[in-house]
Amino acid sequence: MTSRPSAVARALERIAQRDPALGAFIEVWPEEALAREPEARELPLRGMPFAVKGRTGIRSYAARRLIAAGGVPVGATSVPGPGTAWQTWGQGAHGRTVNPWRADRTPGGSSAGSAVAVAAGMVELATGSDGAGSVRIPAAWCGVFGLKTTNGLLPSPDASGLASAGVLARSAAVAEKYVRHVLPGYGEPAAPSLPLAALPLAAVYSEDLGFAEVDPEVADVVRAAVDRLVVAGTVRLVDAACVLLDPGRAWQAVRGGAAGDPEAVAVRRANDGRLDGLLAAAPLLLTPVTPNRPHGHEGPGDRYSTALTWAFNLSGHPAASVPAGFTGDGCPVGLQLVAARGADVSLLGMARAVENALPTVRP
Repeated sequence: MTSRPSAVARALERIAQRDPALGAFIEVWPEEALAREPEARELPLRGMPFAVKGRTGIRSYAARRLIAAGGVPVGATSVPGPGTAWQTWGQGAHGRTVNPWRADRTPGGSSAGSAVAVAAGMVELATGSDGAGSVRIPAAWCGVFGLKTTNGLLPSPDASGLASAGVLARSAAVAEKYVRHVLPGYGEPAAPSLPLAALPLAAVYSEDLGFAEVDPEVADVVRAAVDRLVVAGTVRLVDAACVLLDPGRAWQAVRGGAAGDPEAVAVRRANDGRLDGLLAAAPLLLTPVTPNRPHGHEGPGDRYSTALTWAFNLSGHPAASVPAGFTGDGCPVGLQLVAARGADVSLLGMARAVENALPTVRP
């Protein structure tokens, strides 16, 4: 009787079959992964194959924690190539990283390959990092779950403080494996599954955060998802507005090393106050992840894909992307969930409740 291939062997086979067309991986490590697997099976993650973002991802805190818990890294995923003025694509070993739903569109970035690897079923979990939306945008555009953790919660090499570690996964339930073994202070009693008594979740919905210009069809897809959450009893909308100041120039000042710039300080102070007040009244803020759908490989067009995400890199709040549906041309759209700083475990629980009420209807 022929034994079934191991989880790592199956993941490596899928990568070999699918990655030449998708360009999700820079490097694949078959010998190392298969050698590591027997010992890893005796640990809590039982040899779960996962991918890491970029060549340096294997040295990240998250990767080290996953390996210690019995995860097996199978390869490094693509990030933007050198010299790109906009960070929304990837360059893999087989060429340009393409969106698995539409090869003529970008998967988003900069965690491009991680999102594609998960969306195409090559792995069920991959590490990422998010300095302006680099986990949430590719998660939204590839139709998978993505979580940016609270800024400063996990070690980050980014001196500006804008970038935070994150995870891309097939679902929020799968992402719990990352949270359980990577987030400090996570304990079994604080498991992120929500009791039914906690529903409906009080939430504020904002289409544009008070300043962004959103593609009408993207807005319609997200609003329809929010309406389904209300009908399902998962969410109760609170009558409150989320009106922030456009964080673009402030983000750029901080990124450029001018965190003390008066305009940046004023924008951060104003937005922090508004968000803290809002999330004190309701534990959840809902928005589209991006104001646009996945664009072509030639460039981002008129709308910054970061318009609705980088405010939360400045403020430090944890934020997640949950699949909301598809535009008429077959592009995935993400629903962004934002929670109070440090409420990462609760946010994951809320994301699981949202996912349960939003079964994926694929085109």
